Amino acid sequence: MKRFLDKLKSNADPRRQALQGGGYSLVLTAVVMAIVIVCNLLVSSLPTTLTKYDMSATKLYSITSNTKVVVNALEEDVTIYWVVQSGEEDDVIENLLGKYESLSDHIKVVKKNPDVYPTFTQQYTEETVSNNSLIVECGERNRYIPYEDIYVTQADMDSYSYSASFDGEGAITSAIDYVVTEDLPKVYILEGHGETELPSSFSEQIEKENMETETLSLLTVDEIPEDADCLVIYGPTSDISTEERDMLSEYTQNGGKLLVMAGPTEDGTLTNLYTLLEEYGVKPVDGIVVEQDRDSYAFGYPYLLLPEMFSNDITGALMEENYYLIFPVAQGLTTSESTSSAVTALLTTSDTSFSKVDGFDLTTYDKEEGDVDGPFVLGVSIDTGNDGQMVWFSSSAYLDDTYNTYSSGANLDLTMNALADLIGEREAIAIRSKSLDYNFLTISDSVASLLKTLMIGVFPLVYLGVGIVVMVRRKQVQHETV
Repeated sequence: MKRFLDKLKSNADPRRQALQGGGYSLVLTAVVMAIVIVCNLLVSSLPTTLTKYDMSATKLYSITSNTKVVVNALEEDVTIYWVVQSGEEDDVIENLLGKYESLSDHIKVVKKNPDVYPTFTQQYTEETVSNNSLIVECGERNRYIPYEDIYVTQADMDSYSYSASFDGEGAITSAIDYVVTEDLPKVYILEGHGETELPSSFSEQIEKENMETETLSLLTVDEIPEDADCLVIYGPTSDISTEERDMLSEYTQNGGKLLVMAGPTEDGTLTNLYTLLEEYGVKPVDGIVVEQDRDSYAFGYPYLLLPEMFSNDITGALMEENYYLIFPVAQGLTTSESTSSAVTALLTTSDTSFSKVDGFDLTTYDKEEGDVDGPFVLGVSIDTGNDGQMVWFSSSAYLDDTYNTYSSGANLDLTMNALADLIGEREAIAIRSKSLDYNFLTISDSVASLLKTLMIGVFPLVYLGVGIVVMVRRKQVQHETV
């Protein structure tokens, strides 16, 4: 009896209870800390692709599907040399290189400090190499990527300002594709008919997509070279001859690929050139197309057309991203029920459009007697048989650097998508640079809703649940003691 009373007395001692509770809390804290440390070690060992989520507005830290296609197809080892002084590493570039390394065992990133290896870059380039420049190498092939090509600054002459963008992924993926590819696509550019010089953005993108280019005059050859993966006709101001027309027709019908960008001209029509389309039931309309629907033209000028796109391999990606094309000074194309089934319309005008037959001599945008009613097709893809194909846009001015800027680069993307489709390299569709013109963090509505649910709903409920469990457990311990 005395022993029982002594036990009750000891249990009633508050200091002893406090000591027991403190010991229990200490053990629990130690266990929780051990769990946290173990979890942290496990998470830190995971690749960055699983532990980091990109919430930037332009997906600055994400890898596109185009890159994944190129990287996953690697069969050879590729080394990316990162030329950077210690302590001068760019965080965005470092994160991006980590993404590449995690995608494939065939990719290895090696830092080269120019202070330690002052002559290392001389075997790859004669240029002065700045910090955070890259060199991609596979076997005997290599490509130097200067820092200036990773962070691109462009001048906007209209607003007298500059825009900055990050083109690291596009430059690195292009370099990887280049060093592992021995036979690059060959693109011939037609000359001899007053063709417009290729816009600089188009020329640079062709080089970036690892396509070799060479000019070609049909007057000096008997046939189009066999190594031609595609022939480009851009902005001719005079017509081709009948002999050249026959050569092009034979080329496309025997498996050749032809990309044409030709709109109305001031000095007459391109009769022979456009007969290539008429073979398939597509006919040009005299004049320049104008729109009456205010939603179908840009900046208040009815000849700056905003064509509707039809979904296919060439236009699909642009439609998904809700881009608008700007087609200035375009010639209307018509199709009929007799049009070949091999013809696929890419772009079209609204039902209220019409063609001003006065062309460059027009004095009003109002419809006059003799003008031709729309709608019109502005772009077509034609299967010419035997794996031959033509992609035709009835404007050349749309690819001008100014109008491409107005379209946020969509005009150039359309052209590169068409070129990639023609040469059979759909995975080489251009990787757009990512804008850096943000001084604040923006997140999508879906991400905002998720964070709100976690912060307001999930986390408080978890904390409440843990608290209830702890309280119940403590009461159970107290009852067991009693």
